[in-house]
Amino acid sequence: MATESDVLLHWAQFAGQHPLAVYGILLALLLASSAACWWLVRRYHVPHGQSALPPLAYLAVRLAAGFGLIVSAAWVFAEIAEELGTTGASMGQADQALADAVRTSLPPAALQAFALLTRLADTATLAGLCILVALALALRGRRWLALGWVLAVAGNGVLNTTLKAVFARVRPLHDDGPVMASGFSFPSGHSSGSVVAYGMLAYVLTRFLPARWHLPLVLGAAALAFSIGVSRIFLRVHFASDVLAGLASGTAWLAVCIASIELTRWYRRRPEETAIRP
Repeated sequence: MATESDVLLHWAQFAGQHPLAVYGILLALLLASSAACWWLVRRYHVPHGQSALPPLAYLAVRLAAGFGLIVSAAWVFAEIAEELGTTGASMGQADQALADAVRTSLPPAALQAFALLTRLADTATLAGLCILVALALALRGRRWLALGWVLAVAGNGVLNTTLKAVFARVRPLHDDGPVMASGFSFPSGHSSGSVVAYGMLAYVLTRFLPARWHLPLVLGAAALAFSIGVSRIFLRVHFASDVLAGLASGTAWLAVCIASIELTRWYRRRPEETAIRP
């Protein structure tokens, strides 16, 4: 009878032998689930001015939803970290099997395309994006939002560096690929950085653009972050578990940052609402 380790190894080898097909299927599932969640939120969300709940209870419901997302993402990260921190044998074997299979299965043209895509989450790219968006927000008089944006992007960098030092996992061998990377491997900084930077960018843009643009922004950010994470596996600079943990930690930090910004907005808006209340 096949063990859990055997099943995991089998699926890792299958995914590595059909990398583009598996990537396409997972991306489609991600976009479909994101669109479904968005539809549910739009269908059942009650605007603040129309809610029968008191303002504090209304805020608590929204924060509870964000807290649930934080807990779920943190649980995924903790499960991966625990697996690697105990024996790590089954996950390590699956990681290596996937990396070995991808090395011989991915077409060179696709590899070059993902090598370009991964640059969108390089430290220099995200630092430049962070500065440009912060300046644009400050010039529009949105200093609090600019501060939240900077703390989100920079804070994730500090968090990821700390986690890498704690786990100190060695990267997979990738001395013959188009992209080189040094330092520790777990969790993937490109994966967490892309989730936070492009997720926050989508959030910031929803504050300025009409509602019809909100769903495309969310789907675009999700697709970009996921694709950048996958690029790290295809380029063999990270194991799959590194990328999954990076996506999880980035999602948790993104939820913390957006919830904090929304809480700050609520507190700053309270005096105005009190002043106009009859």
